[in-house]
Amino acid sequence: MQEQEPRQLLHLVFGGELKDLQSVDFKDLGSLDIVGIFPDYASALAAWRGKAQQTVDNASVRYFIVHMHRLLNPENA
Repeated sequence: MQEQEPRQLLHLVFGGELKDLQSVDFKDLGSLDIVGIFPDYASALAAWRGKAQQTVDNASVRYFIVHMHRLLNPENA
């Protein structure tokens, strides 16, 4: 009997310095930190936590998790 691979639910983790803490507009799009694309939420969350912890002293830097699988296949989100 073959084992099935878990379904890939791709997540993108990225961040950068915001223009204003009340928005999600970045100061410089060219300097966004693209952390990576992860196969599941748990690994994306671990990467997000690591980056967020590294930048805890700079209040204007924010990291985000984008649920790419919802964008790629919205009817199955």
